[in-house]
Amino acid sequence: MAETNKPLEQRSYLFEIRAEETDTGNIVTGRPIVYNSRTDLGWFDEIIEPGALNKTDLTDVRFLVNHDTSKIPLARSRRNNGNSTMQLTVDNDGMGIRVTLDTENNNEARALYSAVQRGDISGMSFMFGIRDEEWENLDSDHPTRHIKDISTVVEVSAVTFPAYESTEINARCKGALDNARSAVETARQQREPTVDTDELELLKEKARILGGI
Repeated sequence: MAETNKPLEQRSYLFEIRAEETDTGNIVTGRPIVYNSRTDLGWFDEIIEPGALNKTDLTDVRFLVNHDTSKIPLARSRRNNGNSTMQLTVDNDGMGIRVTLDTENNNEARALYSAVQRGDISGMSFMFGIRDEEWENLDSDHPTRHIKDISTVVEVSAVTFPAYESTEINARCKGALDNARSAVETARQQREPTVDTDELELLKEKARILGGI
């Protein structure tokens, strides 16, 4: 089901983020979006399908720490041009990033680079919009959402608590959990009404009798 005016959602994953020192500066690399990776969001499982980024708007994407928009972005991708401090790569596996950090002039960039080097920060998160999705087993207690088309990615973050597991989702990712609950409730409300099988058979029998078949 395609939709265009859906609220932005946030996802966090325990996919490796790396720090490396190069001739051009201190670099952080990672993969915030991975295709065909099943994620349990508490209310449902979610899978980003291959090709979901083919038509995604990536014209202005910021790089933050823990989604803290009150602070200056540590990097930014503007139309993914060569002068951007964050380079985005969309491939058959999803999306990767390569961030050049100004560790010489920015204390927060220096702290992040050091934390990634030590392994204190080990995951990535992204904020995105959905253009097209399909639901599987929507009547069950734990359906699956297949994201087929991501409309936009507005922000990528290095995150302290990336995993959606056990109590962490309630204590540290309440916004994302609320997104998930809202998504599955909306999907159930928007389904086309279905007729119960027994009711359908009763209607058929009534029509047969009235029609003298």
